Amino acid sequence: MVFLSPIPTFYRIYRKKSTEGFQSVPYVVALSSCMLLIYYALVKTNAILLITINSFGCFIETAYITIYLIYATKKARVFCIQIFVLLNVVAFAAIVLLTRLAFTGPDRVTVVGWICVGFSLCVFAAPLSIIRLVIRTKSVEFMPFYLSFFLTLNAIAWFGYGFFTKDLYVELPNVLGFVFGVAQMVVYILYKNKKKRKDAAVAAVPEHRVKIAELSSAPASELQVSLEEKDQNKRSTEASQDTDKNEAADEEGPDISAVRGIGDLMDHLVYTSSTSYD
Repeated sequence: MVFLSPIPTFYRIYRKKSTEGFQSVPYVVALSSCMLLIYYALVKTNAILLITINSFGCFIETAYITIYLIYATKKARVFCIQIFVLLNVVAFAAIVLLTRLAFTGPDRVTVVGWICVGFSLCVFAAPLSIIRLVIRTKSVEFMPFYLSFFLTLNAIAWFGYGFFTKDLYVELPNVLGFVFGVAQMVVYILYKNKKKRKDAAVAAVPEHRVKIAELSSAPASELQVSLEEKDQNKRSTEASQDTDKNEAADEEGPDISAVRGIGDLMDHLVYTSSTSYD
């Protein structure tokens, strides 16, 4: 179930053709852990269950990494390839060679077992980078609850297996895995409504405040262009109004001159008649 739980995440990546904010580290580390547990099972012998489950894990984690590489950005793809080569090629080959050449019998089992403990802890600790992202962005978008839930169930199940088979190297890391899984679920519960509250608060702000916020976040060049456009529009409006006034004055000009001429003529006649009467 833990190996299959990221399927909704990778379906989303396939649908959107983008890895968005998802990280490749948990899947690369999980693949490395599966490879080491298979090697541990082969060294220990009589551990068919470990071989079966982790063989399926290697297959499914490889599929996840392949999908991630297809849709990741160039920078994310390069980083994914780098850690893949470092952990799953260089480190794994070095561990196999070292334990085969330097240790024998029970000592080899002990050394490989403790190395598996370390990598299993890395698998459980890898999502801590996502927890940091959740705390920084106050959004659980890239940390689905079901992943944390299945991680916790997986830790409980493997702890039970290690307890009944008296295998300390399986039992120990899953105790901490349970703690990390619970921690992720707590973080999810704390931050699942933060983004909704923030969006609601932004929606409640009056429109003019939103515009001010948009202006304050806009680059200076955009503000300057906007101001120049407004100034140019204002000048065009004023020029248009002046033109309209001049045209109106030209249309009314002859009528006004005629009225003034008639008034002057009447004044002259009145003056002349009054003079003659005198």
